[in-house]
Amino acid sequence: MQFNQEALKQLVKELSLTEDIKISEIPDIDLYMEQLTSFMDSRLGNQKRDDQDKVLTKTMINNYTKAGLVMPPVNKKYNKRHIILLILIYYLKNILSINDIKSLFGPVLNNISTPEDDLISLEDIYSTFLEVKDIELTSFYESMIEESNMIKEKTDVIDKEGKNTAELFLIVIMLVAQANAHKKLAEKIIDNYF
Repeated sequence: MQFNQEALKQLVKELSLTEDIKISEIPDIDLYMEQLTSFMDSRLGNQKRDDQDKVLTKTMINNYTKAGLVMPPVNKKYNKRHIILLILIYYLKNILSINDIKSLFGPVLNNISTPEDDLISLEDIYSTFLEVKDIELTSFYESMIEESNMIKEKTDVIDKEGKNTAELFLIVIMLVAQANAHKKLAEKIIDNYF
């Protein structure tokens, strides 16, 4: 397959970055563990790289609870606050360690078990996260087009047969460099301010 801007656009579209769980779609009723894991798998399953990957398991939830990232269930049931925290943890753990996530949440959510002392409400945090994610997706696509054009120019000297592979290689290297810079900056902010 020839790599071009249409192929890039299709790959970005396939990322499923815009298929979020909106606040209004989070159940207002409490869920048992099996219902919770089923809900998360059905709604975030499109984020998995491989079909055998798990979005959220009982063991993960128990470990997050033991680590103090999520409050214990009430009568073995999980409420909307639990679900929002678990969704945020799902996204954050791809980049940050569990200790970094705990450090990040600590001063903002204070006592994880009660919303009364939150610096910012959990629903506001989540809504803002979704807004920022949408903005980032738009700028991500635009910068990918610009950067892929620069890479095309750099690979003009390569024979036609190897050009596509060289472009893809350089795009992957560029994405890794960007991801690393973003991750390192997030860790620096956590280390210095949380």
